[in-house]
Amino acid sequence: MLRSLDIRDMLLIDRLDLDFRPGLNVLTGETGAGKSILLDCLGFVLGWRGRADLVRNGASQGEVTAVFDLPQAHPARPLLTEAGIPVGDELILRRVNGADGRKTGYINDRRASGEVLRALSETLVELHGQHDDRGLLNPRGHRLLLDAFAAVDLSAVRSAWVERREARAALAGAEANLAAAKGEEEFLRHAVAELDKLDPQPGEEAELDTRRRAMQGAERIRGDVARALHALGSEGAEGAMLDAGRWLDGAAERAEGRLEAASAALQRALIELSDAVAGVESALEAMEFDPRDLEKTEERLFALRALARKHDVLADELSGLADELRARLSRIDAGEGDLARLTEAVAAADAHYDAVASGLSEARATAAKRLDAAMAAELAPLKMERAVFETVLSDAEPGPEGRDAVAFTVATNPGAPSGPLDRIASGGELSRFLLALKVCLARGNDALVLIFDEIDRGVGGATADAVGRRLARLAEGAQVLVVTHSPQVAALGGHHFRVAKSVTDGMTTSRVTALNDPERIEEIARMISGETTTSAAKEAARALLQG
Repeated sequence: MLRSLDIRDMLLIDRLDLDFRPGLNVLTGETGAGKSILLDCLGFVLGWRGRADLVRNGASQGEVTAVFDLPQAHPARPLLTEAGIPVGDELILRRVNGADGRKTGYINDRRASGEVLRALSETLVELHGQHDDRGLLNPRGHRLLLDAFAAVDLSAVRSAWVERREARAALAGAEANLAAAKGEEEFLRHAVAELDKLDPQPGEEAELDTRRRAMQGAERIRGDVARALHALGSEGAEGAMLDAGRWLDGAAERAEGRLEAASAALQRALIELSDAVAGVESALEAMEFDPRDLEKTEERLFALRALARKHDVLADELSGLADELRARLSRIDAGEGDLARLTEAVAAADAHYDAVASGLSEARATAAKRLDAAMAAELAPLKMERAVFETVLSDAEPGPEGRDAVAFTVATNPGAPSGPLDRIASGGELSRFLLALKVCLARGNDALVLIFDEIDRGVGGATADAVGRRLARLAEGAQVLVVTHSPQVAALGGHHFRVAKSVTDGMTTSRVTALNDPERIEEIARMISGETTTSAAKEAARALLQG
């Protein structure tokens, strides 16, 4: 609900504080008094695009503040949360317009762009007039209006649409992948055969490299080790030391003990020499290898490295690459089977969507008949009993909200061709069509403030009374603001505001005054009789107010 509207230095308004209430709020005044200025100012604070010259002449800036009550389930709350704006039970919109044309908006004292204000306004206010182009005249919104009247749940068709879209995307992706894979099938088969033939193992390159280096090293030093063994063996040091020992043993008996220490040392040296010979022999045996082993090791090592370079991977990654390429080949081999399965899934998703969309179409067709009947009942009191309102359903491209196009058409006279509202109906007729439709669609939703700008223009008498009673009915479930020139409509208002223009010291300003009961009689009498208020007009005003 719009609780208050404060305007400072905007157009003809220097200072204005307005408090609105639930129900039907009517604004009246002479033509040119400034009623449309209030709507301009409200549109400005809501971020709507409008006239540029809003700042009052002589003022440095203009400012408008609108305060809304925000119930817990109000649709504005998610938008505020998404924008990072604190949310409470009160929503304060403020927008400043500098004399240079620069505009600055605030939501709950946080800076906000015009785009955010406009998005928020869609959840707060709905403006209708003779040139309404957002609801009734916009064919793109007709399906939404019909769905609101039918109270249909679109979750099933939306879910079916997502399922259908995902199934088709999966099939298209599989077809594209299979086509791409088939393009490299020959390469894959050759590469897998080459890898399978070599059968590379993780860690094999390092092992082969170590073995190759060992054999190459053994080949370089084996000759020196063999010569050392020969020098230490029986034909070298060991043989000479054994001969020396035998000679010393033969001479020991005659040396009277002088050779015992030397003989013992020689024995110890022979033992160490024997250990040295055994170690050298062992080392020489370890260096034994078949030259063909070195050749085979080098061939496999070089083959591994060449294949790794060919596929631009490390040698240790060849085994994993083989697994990957085999998997890609398997997908090609299994691709036809996958396509068959995915094609069946698409067919099932299409059938499910068709069933749900057909059910939705039937519900819309039934609701369209009910809406047409309800509109006929509403149009008769509005002196349009000869007009025919028809909700036309036609086929449209399938989508998340079904496959129906909805258009509201009218024929204003019997035998006249029907057509779109904006081409067939005149301004006054269009206003009454709009009001009838709003009454039919009303469901006690007080989230939106409904504003009707001179929707009763061009009608009077019983028709104006019928318009007023329908506005009052709408106001039972929502806050309604009406700018009107009709005394019948004004008399049905729960709260009455008069807009008047005055000139003080050469400066023209507009004032808005909340009227009490005696003042309402005077204002409605003025609306009936014009400039000169007669006693008969006052009596008529009292009669209208008494219903």
